[in-house]
Amino acid sequence: MTASTLALAHTREELADLLAAARRDGQRVGFVPTMGALHEGHASLMRVAAEHADLVVVSVFVNPMQFAPTEDLERYPRTLPADLEVCAANGVTAVFAPATDEIYPGGFGHETVRDGVTVAPGRLATILDGASRPGHFDGVLTVVAKLFGLVQPDVAVFGEKDYQQLALIRAMVRDLCMPIRIVGAETMREPDGLAMSSRNRYLDPGQRQAATVLSRALRAAQQQAAYGEEAAREAALGVLATEPAVVLDYLALTAPDLAEAPEVGEGRVLVAARVGDTRLIDNMQIFFDRLPPAGTAVAGSTTHERSS
Repeated sequence: MTASTLALAHTREELADLLAAARRDGQRVGFVPTMGALHEGHASLMRVAAEHADLVVVSVFVNPMQFAPTEDLERYPRTLPADLEVCAANGVTAVFAPATDEIYPGGFGHETVRDGVTVAPGRLATILDGASRPGHFDGVLTVVAKLFGLVQPDVAVFGEKDYQQLALIRAMVRDLCMPIRIVGAETMREPDGLAMSSRNRYLDPGQRQAATVLSRALRAAQQQAAYGEEAAREAALGVLATEPAVVLDYLALTAPDLAEAPEVGEGRVLVAARVGDTRLIDNMQIFFDRLPPAGTAVAGSTTHERSS
């Protein structure tokens, strides 16, 4: 398939017409919501969706509700022709690229929209990115709920890079009884470890190099997590401190559901930071244990050694 033959809908009516035949035939619909500026990370989500569905729909919509008035809404890249090429090359059947008034038919203004019906994301939206960006997840969940209503997918795929977003979408689908399977897809990374993001294109070469400290810090936390949460935290902070161009917003070690980190078992390490004017986030899976520090005497032996 080429971009010129890819089905493209700009209105709700056009989208409904595109999906009508699939519904009649009982085909499973996979869905990947995006804000465009697509890269290999997005392409990987499309391929995962194709594994779970008969046809794949991708939305391309820069959602104004999830940007605060001081954030980079106008600067956010709009690259629809290139986005269509990515979709065509990765098994997508149809692209929904609506104008703002298709999603917000009453017109968009932060106060206008919030006077209407929106999704209240609950306590989980008040921590981490929610604390740094108040109202952000109200906008995310509201637009995702709207898109779910329009596409009515059987399965929707979201990247683990936006881990808190993924957790909140799973909670919304569960709590609002939406009959949609949510699949989380592994974070795609550049060869130097930087998580793929549409915002990476804002970085100049020096900032781009500095940003690699985020993934290196997360790896350091992974390596030291066998010695407990504090050892993992100190290792990550130590790496972050080596790069003064990166201004830390938060470093958090949690359980997989973003609750308090367990003493032993699976967890998550999450980071957000600014590199110049660009805010980046990343996270990795982590496994906590309570091994004694290297060199500590252990009964029956002289030392306890562990390489990191």
